[in-house]
Amino acid sequence: MNKKLLALSTAALLVLPLISLAVFNPGNPPNTNPNLTVIGIIDLIIGFIWPVIVILIIILFTVAAFLFFSAQGDPEKVAQARLAFIWGVAGTVVIFLAWSIPFIVKNALGV
Repeated sequence: MNKKLLALSTAALLVLPLISLAVFNPGNPPNTNPNLTVIGIIDLIIGFIWPVIVILIIILFTVAAFLFFSAQGDPEKVAQARLAFIWGVAGTVVIFLAWSIPFIVKNALGV
């Protein structure tokens, strides 16, 4: 009985979006900007996110430096600070690689 109730409620929840959107009329399509392309949208997103990422990188390395200064020779704290610095460098490398992918794709496609 419990499995039947569970199956019935799951089926009802899966069908609910179809029922609720069955009579939906979205209206006329919005005015489009012919100058806006997928590449343009990607450039806008990267242009917005890039300064935020640079600020986060600066904060990360500042925290790692603070950990080094506050370690005061304690081997465990120095190891933690070294690990924070290594992860910061690794994250920075990954971010730069991810940032360069759209440019590589654009150059490969000739856009």
